[in-house]
Amino acid sequence: MINSTNRPTGKFSLSMFMLVIIFLYVPLVILVAYSFNAGRTMAWEGFSLNWYHELFFSPRSERLWMSFKNSAIVAVTSAVFSTIIGTLGAIGLYWYKFRCKKAIQVATYIPMLVPEIIIGVSLMMLFVRISLPLSLVTVFIAHITFNIPFVLLVVMARLESFDYTIIEAAHDLGASEIKALTKVILPVAFPGIISAFLIAITLSLEDFVITFFVAGPGASTLPLYIHAAMTRSNPDVPTMLINALSLIVIAGTVILALLSRNVVKYMFQSK
Repeated sequence: MINSTNRPTGKFSLSMFMLVIIFLYVPLVILVAYSFNAGRTMAWEGFSLNWYHELFFSPRSERLWMSFKNSAIVAVTSAVFSTIIGTLGAIGLYWYKFRCKKAIQVATYIPMLVPEIIIGVSLMMLFVRISLPLSLVTVFIAHITFNIPFVLLVVMARLESFDYTIIEAAHDLGASEIKALTKVILPVAFPGIISAFLIAITLSLEDFVITFFVAGPGASTLPLYIHAAMTRSNPDVPTMLINALSLIVIAGTVILALLSRNVVKYMFQSK
């Protein structure tokens, strides 16, 4: 639709945007609302905080919290390692010239295109072949594996806008490779590194397919535990209890995102 000044009004784009927002957030709103439901089913029986009380104080929530603890440990540690490896890899691939550079770039992006079930089965076969018992360690290794390509993509996108003459100026002033890396490249790439780190945590927390194949006994993560509880209709784990924990996870994610945004903003304003 064109207005009198021959410029698009943007009503269609705004309408589509609002539809997408509604589609994305209405399920979250329903989840949050029913975490305060007094009943055990989707039939609304009144407002109550019983599920939050049971989540924190009931013995039957222990396995749920243990699964959440496993997920948090794997998510943070795998995100740290994948961010370090992916950041250094992105810097190496972007700044340096060497043989097979294009082949390595293509190879690093293949895990993003291959279905997760293929990656999960192949990693499981690898761990069995090298006689590595399936445990949280194998989950940790698997999560690093599929997080690295995403870190590479985000950090390299940040480096695309980097002016290489700054590096040349640093070398002319006597900076070594390490000095140029720590004093110039990393500070400029820091917003991309933080974004990659948060993406890695999110991907690790929500992964089910790959984790399903590489997790051993006692290595249940939150997605695996929720799947088992929902598919087996376990009466000891009501859906509303999982909804209550989901609200805590959502709130923690939002707080973490806001804090990281403010930290990066403060760091750049203070320079």
